Amino acid sequence: MEASVAIQVLPQFVESTEEVVRIVDEAIAYIQSEFPDAYVGPFETTIQGEYDHCMKVVAEVNRIVVAAGAPEVATYVKIFFAPEKGVLTTEEKITKYHLDEK
Repeated sequence: MEASVAIQVLPQFVESTEEVVRIVDEAIAYIQSEFPDAYVGPFETTIQGEYDHCMKVVAEVNRIVVAAGAPEVATYVKIFFAPEKGVLTTEEKITKYHLDEK
């Protein structure tokens, strides 16, 4: 695993909060179909894996949002890339903060 990527999509010019949630849910469903272990947070969804696969998902998620009904989308992406030594997993980063949830 050489990349960790956080993706936040913000559908633009959508009529209601419910519609925003529906569209974002479609984006998350796509992300989870590509990365079943994706971590869904309140502001962004984090994936980890091979860099090229992660970038394919980032590109496609924009198309998913537009196909779902948003005329425009603002996408914010954070990328940590470490091709030689790899990246810390999401679990390694946050488990200690969620021990009581298991």
